Amino acid sequence: MMTVILTSLTILAVLLGPILVKPIERNVELFFLLIGVLTACVMRQFDAALVRAALIEPLSFTVAVLVFGATFRLLRDYLDQLLRRVIRLLDPRILCFCLAIILGFLAAFITPVVSALVFVEAISLLRCERWAEVAATVFACFAIGFGAGLTPLGMPGLAVVLRSLHADFWYLTHLLGPFVVVGITLAAVPILFLPFASSEPLDTTQEKDSWRTVLLIRPGKVYVFIAGLVALSDGLRPVVNAYIHRLPEGLLFWMNTISAVVNNSTIAAVEISPSLSMNQQRAALLGLLISGGALVTGNIPNIVAASRLGITSREWARIGPGTGVLLLILCFAVLRSMAFFQ
Repeated sequence: MMTVILTSLTILAVLLGPILVKPIERNVELFFLLIGVLTACVMRQFDAALVRAALIEPLSFTVAVLVFGATFRLLRDYLDQLLRRVIRLLDPRILCFCLAIILGFLAAFITPVVSALVFVEAISLLRCERWAEVAATVFACFAIGFGAGLTPLGMPGLAVVLRSLHADFWYLTHLLGPFVVVGITLAAVPILFLPFASSEPLDTTQEKDSWRTVLLIRPGKVYVFIAGLVALSDGLRPVVNAYIHRLPEGLLFWMNTISAVVNNSTIAAVEISPSLSMNQQRAALLGLLISGGALVTGNIPNIVAASRLGITSREWARIGPGTGVLLLILCFAVLRSMAFFQ
C-alpha cells in the first residue's frame, strides 16, 4: 500500500510540478534527474545497471540534437536564401503544406526541435495575417509531433521506452507507421485552406541561436533530462508492471490526453513497459502523440515554435484543442475497428 502511495505522489509531482511551480519549470531537467534518482532509491531500484543506463542511454539523442542543431546553425544563411527563392515560386499555402509534411517525416531523424526551427524560419519570411501564421504553425507542430513517434530519435522518452521493451530502432515504425503517415497528412491538410496573403518575403529573419546554446546548453539539457527519465522509469517500473497492464487499451488512449499539458516524453517513459500488449502500447502512444499538439506545453516543437514566433498559450488554445479532439476521435474509431475485426 505504501508503495502505491509513494508512486502516486511521484507521478503527481512529475506531472504537476513543471506546470505549477515556476522554478521547476525553468529547471525541469535537473528536477527530473533529482526526482528520478530519489524514486529509484526509495523503490530500491538504484543499482549499477541503472547508473550505467542513465549515463549511456541519453548519448544517441543528445548527439543527434548537437549534430543537427550545429548543421542547421551553419546552413542558416543558405537556408534563408533558399526559402526566399522558393517563396517567390510557390503559393505560401503549398509551401507550408509541403514543409509540414516533409518536416513531419524528418522529425523522426533530425529531431522535432530542428524540424520546428526550419518551419518557423520559413513562415517568418512570409507576410501573412497573424491568425494564419499561428494556425499554420499549430498544424505543422501536430504533423511534427506525429512524425516524432516513428523512431527513438523523435522524442527523448521513446529511447527510454525502447530500452525497457528490448526493442530495435524500427520497432515504433512497425507499431505506429500507418497511423503516423495518415496523421501527418491530416494534420497538414488544413494549411491549404488558410488565408495567406500573397506578397514579397520579409527582409528580416529570426535571431540565430548562439553557438553556446547549440553546442552546450541545448544538448546538455537533453542529456540530463533523458538521464532523469531513465532513473524515473526504472524506479517506477515494478508498480507500473503490476497495475498499468490491467487497463484496457481504450482507457489508456483517452487517459493519455493529459499529454496536452504534460510533456509526452514523461508519460511515455513512465507508462510504456513490456507488461503492455502491442495493442495497449499502440493506443497509449497514439493518445500521447496526438494530444501533445493541443497546447503549447504538450510537446517540445510546440514550445520552440511558440517561443520563436511569440505565440501565446491563448492563441494556441484557439486552434490546438479542437484539432486534437478531431484527430483523437478519428484515431480512436480506427483503433476500435481494428479491435473489432481481430
